Amino acid sequence: MANQLHQEGKFNYIEKGEGTPVVVLHGLMGGLSNFDGVTDFFPEKGYKILIPELPIYTMSLLKTNVKNFAKYVSEFIDHKGFDKVILLGNSLGGHIGLLCTKLYPEKIKALVITGSSGLYESAMGESYPKRGDYDYIQKKAENVFYDPAVATKEIVDEVYASVNDRNKLIRTLAIAKSAIRHNMAKDLPKMTTPTCIIWGKNDNVTPPEVATEFHELLPDSDLYWIDKCGHAAMMEHPEEFNKLLYAWLQKRNF
Repeated sequence: MANQLHQEGKFNYIEKGEGTPVVVLHGLMGGLSNFDGVTDFFPEKGYKILIPELPIYTMSLLKTNVKNFAKYVSEFIDHKGFDKVILLGNSLGGHIGLLCTKLYPEKIKALVITGSSGLYESAMGESYPKRGDYDYIQKKAENVFYDPAVATKEIVDEVYASVNDRNKLIRTLAIAKSAIRHNMAKDLPKMTTPTCIIWGKNDNVTPPEVATEFHELLPDSDLYWIDKCGHAAMMEHPEEFNKLLYAWLQKRNF
């Protein structure tokens, strides 16, 4: 990875640029490099991009849940001394962003979600292959994207290793259960934080109707679609993702 990881206390994170802080929250299977497109684009536009490593596999098992990850993000914001930040989350990261916004609204200036869990019951369990041979896992990984070629050997190897690591598997299942428990449908109508929803039209993990439901339930949201795009828009179509997000931030004066 070209971007250097800072280590301070319990926080490991990438930081790039100066300006309005944007805290990026990765998903369950997501490396920080999934956001290289965002990290390359936004610092030149007056934003400071921060990507903390979420303690998905290192928190004690009893604490491994969406709520504690949201608390961790809040603590990270305090640690950096920010008054308010923009949160950007993909998949589980979107769910953590939503819950963080619900619990600590005073710290969140705006929220951006893409392929987010939080409404769709099977999103977590389905997207994570519990076991199986390499070919099966390759198919599962390819299913995350519209273009299967985006699921490089490196990505498939990483998923395969995680699935075959008992510690990671136990935690993953704990997170999946917690994500289902923390369904946000009842909370969203009360959440007035401006929210940008960017979704792949061909997302198999959190289908397009999930995005529509987020848009209907969140009082101050805008919804944008990316064509020929699966579950990780910022990876599959980084240029279009950045263009949509930057236009929205400009429109909203963030």
